[in-house]
Amino acid sequence: MPITPAEEPRKLRPTALLGPLAVLGASTCFALSYVVIKWPGTPGSVIAWWRLAVATVLWWVFLIYRRFAKGVPFPSRATWRYVTPAALLFGANIAVMFTAATKTSVAHLEFINALAPIVLAPLGFLFFRERPQWKALRWGVFSFAGIAIVLSFGPANGVATVEGDLLVATAFCAFLSYLLLTKRARAHGVTTVDFMAVMMPVAMVAATPVALLIASDAFIPDNSKTWGSIFILAVLTGVIAHSLLVFAQKIVPIATISMIQAGQPAQSTFLAWVFLGETISIKQAPGMALVIIGSILVVITGKRSMENTQKFTS
Repeated sequence: MPITPAEEPRKLRPTALLGPLAVLGASTCFALSYVVIKWPGTPGSVIAWWRLAVATVLWWVFLIYRRFAKGVPFPSRATWRYVTPAALLFGANIAVMFTAATKTSVAHLEFINALAPIVLAPLGFLFFRERPQWKALRWGVFSFAGIAIVLSFGPANGVATVEGDLLVATAFCAFLSYLLLTKRARAHGVTTVDFMAVMMPVAMVAATPVALLIASDAFIPDNSKTWGSIFILAVLTGVIAHSLLVFAQKIVPIATISMIQAGQPAQSTFLAWVFLGETISIKQAPGMALVIIGSILVVITGKRSMENTQKFTS
C-alpha cells in the first residue's frame, strides 16, 4: 500500500536516529572513562597527557593516509585558528578533570558536571545571543539543590574530598568554554576529522604544564596497568566519544544533546560501584534524582517554549 504524504512524517527515518545514537554512544564512553582513569592508581594528569599524545598520533596517521590515498588536504590555517582556542581549554579541562577523578568520587564528579545544561543557557545568550528560556531555567533550582545534597551527604568511607570537588568545578568551567568555542568552530564549517586532529596536539600542549607540575618524576608511566588505561582512553574517548559528540553537534540541537547526557551521571555512578567498589549514601539518592530531573525539565521546557515562540512568530 503506498504511503500518502500525510503519513510520511510518521515514518522513522534511519538518518534521524544517527545524531541521538551518536550522543548516547559518546555519553556511555565518557561514563566508562572515569572508571578507566581510576583503575591504575596513577596521577590523572599523567594519564590525561599520554592519552592526548596517543590520540594525536592516531588522528594524524589517519590524516596522512587520507592525504596520500585520497588527496584530501591537511587542516587549513583557518581551521587551526578556529580550533586552537577550544583545544587549549580542552587540554586544561582534561588535565584538571583527570586529576580530580583520582581525588574525589565519580558520583561527585559526574553530578557537578550535570549542571552544564543549566549554566550553558545564559552563556549562550552572552556569546551567541541565544534567548534564554527563563521558564525552563527555573527548574534548575532542583539540580542545584540536588548537588548540595550529593556533596553534603557522602558516605563516611567515601573517596570524595573538598580538593577534588574544587578541581572538578575548575575543570567544569573550562569544559563549558570549550563547548562554546567548539560550537563557534563548527559554525565556520570545520569538519569533525579536522577538528579532532587539530584539537588533540594543541590540547596536549595545554595539558603539559599541569601534568609536569602535579606528576613531577612520575610523568613517564612505569607499569602495564597505566599504559593499558592510556590506550583504552585514547580510543574510547580520544577517538570514539569526542568524534561522536562533534559529529552530533552538527545535526542535533544542543538541548537534545543535553537531555541525552543528563543520564550520564547515573551511568558513571553505577559503573564505579560495579568496577571500583565506590559506595553512595542513601541520603545522596534524592539529590542525584533531583539533579537528573532538574536537567531534563530544563531541556524539555526550554524546547517547548522555543517551539511555541516559533509558532507564534511564523
